[in-house]
Amino acid sequence: MRHALRVLAILIIGLAMAPSAFAGTEASAPDLAACTVENSRPSPWAAVNFGVTPAPAVPSSLALSYTDDQATATRRVVAFEYSDGYKTRARIHRIGSYFMLPLFVAYYFVGQHLYDNPGEQGAYKNWHVVLAASTGVLFGMNTVTGVWNMVEARKDPSHRTKRTIHGILMLAADAGFLATGLMTPSNEGTYDQYVSQRQKHRTVALTSMGIATVGYVMMLLGR
Repeated sequence: MRHALRVLAILIIGLAMAPSAFAGTEASAPDLAACTVENSRPSPWAAVNFGVTPAPAVPSSLALSYTDDQATATRRVVAFEYSDGYKTRARIHRIGSYFMLPLFVAYYFVGQHLYDNPGEQGAYKNWHVVLAASTGVLFGMNTVTGVWNMVEARKDPSHRTKRTIHGILMLAADAGFLATGLMTPSNEGTYDQYVSQRQKHRTVALTSMGIATVGYVMMLLGR
């Protein structure tokens, strides 16, 4: 019994002395705030922008510019409206032009026969007069219709140069045929004068036919 009491007393004394014995050896609590921030190592997420992503920059060499030339090219071309009279005159002019080359061929052979046989009177002489009159009527009709239509089409930019050249050539042919008629050889005077007149008459006639043919073929191939 005494032994038990002695052990109990020792335990009570030991428990009473334990807090004072361990008071000097108590470890201090770690400072958690010091672990959260390190001045020498910045956060890797600091440079990341979680807002709106900016649009990529376009190089200046790829920048597109809208120039005046592009603006002009994008304009719609307004069609030029012709009158019904223009269309009628153009049809008459075109039909008349179909007879021009056959008329020139016949005119050339008849005139060449008369040139090779000076002073001949007969069928060739009569045909020459008929063909010359037909040429005058044809070119008179086509001159009226052509000039009239040229005046109406003067504001149409389409094929303007070609129309102008065609008109100049045909008017030059008109003047040539008129001069050919005025230069008809005369039996009056000397033989040398007659021969000279025949040569000039033939030269001017062939030149006029050549000019008219060039003007006709130019318009025919340009359609």
